[in-house]
Amino acid sequence: MLPPMASTAAPPFQPPASQPARSLNALDATCVVIGGIVGVGIFFNPSSVAAIVHSDQLAMLAWAIGGLIALCGAFTFAELGARYFNSGAQYEVLRDAYGPMPAFLFVFCNATAIQAGAIGIIAIVCVHNLAVVARFDAGPTTTAALAAAIILTIALANVLGTRSGATIQNLTVYAKIAALAAITAIAAFFAPDTVPPLSAATAASADAAARTLSPVSAVLAALVPVLFAYGGWQQALWISGEVRNPRRNLPLAITVGVAIVVTVYLLANWAYLRLLGVEDVAGSKALAADAVGVAFPGAGSRVIAGVVAVSAFGVLNSQLLTGPRLIYAMALDGRFFEWFGRLDPRRGTPARAIMLLATMSLVLLITARQNGLERLLTGVVFIDGVFFVATGAALLVLRERRRAKAREALTSGIATSAEPPTFRAPGYPIVPLLFVIGELGVVVGAYLNPAVREAALIGIAWIFAAAVLYWVRFRRP
Repeated sequence: MLPPMASTAAPPFQPPASQPARSLNALDATCVVIGGIVGVGIFFNPSSVAAIVHSDQLAMLAWAIGGLIALCGAFTFAELGARYFNSGAQYEVLRDAYGPMPAFLFVFCNATAIQAGAIGIIAIVCVHNLAVVARFDAGPTTTAALAAAIILTIALANVLGTRSGATIQNLTVYAKIAALAAITAIAAFFAPDTVPPLSAATAASADAAARTLSPVSAVLAALVPVLFAYGGWQQALWISGEVRNPRRNLPLAITVGVAIVVTVYLLANWAYLRLLGVEDVAGSKALAADAVGVAFPGAGSRVIAGVVAVSAFGVLNSQLLTGPRLIYAMALDGRFFEWFGRLDPRRGTPARAIMLLATMSLVLLITARQNGLERLLTGVVFIDGVFFVATGAALLVLRERRRAKAREALTSGIATSAEPPTFRAPGYPIVPLLFVIGELGVVVGAYLNPAVREAALIGIAWIFAAAVLYWVRFRRP
């Protein structure tokens, strides 16, 4: 253990009095959940799943199992949302369960690498798809400039007011759900009676791939991309300080939002498989466009590019609406620079935290470019998965700690005044344990990928740097 460094540790902290207004209703919070999960992946990721399992039934089974694990996570996080409902509540959950340093490491890595890198990548995806819609060729410099402009526009919208950011979020969620519903309708009413037969080479390749894994192993391997596609509902905890009646609305938003996403994902995958067949899904490089093109050839690519651009725009807004609240909460707790723990006096938004996250994304976008961002994300997203597992396990820790305090109070004859949560995860402790085991399997499965394992060293280095910064600057006695 490092020796105490009293001369550099942060002094006793007096939190500022600023608190955000609760301006978001249950629908807004539900759209944050849906928008945080449904990004651009559902338009591409099913190809990865199909390429692993090579079976319609196994592909649907993998998405159904992933949906079940996601619902277990929804129940787990819903109870956490009923217990913690200040801005950046996930920071408070990790702090109370494991101590301030792990909570700091999570927020620091999220703000400087995970979210910042994701914002850069998603902005590039948005520009690429807008280029397809507008039929112009955007070179690397133009792409970076347009991506930066989109990031700054969304950041400004969220600085101007939480309500404006929530409106953008709601509209883009409606558009995404409508687009996926349209693909499902096309599959239901316009799909061909039979899927075109595979070429001999494709069929032989599929048979060889299918023989390399047993059905059970194939489904387990497919759960890695499936569960990555289902992640994101934790963002409701980040924005919880601005949700009205949070003890009721946060659990409602998380459970309803995840249930809607599971339903939409299963329908979308059924549509892809019905329109293309499992091997064409596996081999597709533009899955949604290829699926629509079966019924409407020629029009699919531009229409779907527009849908993906809107979806990417919505994800960017979700990141810049919710992520800065973690920075704000940590600064409010005295574990980060106090300047970021203040709200804009006129608009009541954490404007400084929003601009910090936007600035970090711009720095990474300009310095690392797309290849560097993808390598960075490969490393730090693995670390993010570890924190995701830790947050789910925190419910087990916090519940046991609460029971221990209740037993101690009962033994001492002291009355407890703690108000019980308004929502409890059903099937406790089985439900949160299933979620933790499922997500831990994703982390292990990702680590078994040599590219991820090598890039994870970047994430470990980032964690170490954050730990040094915490110990030197933000540790308090």
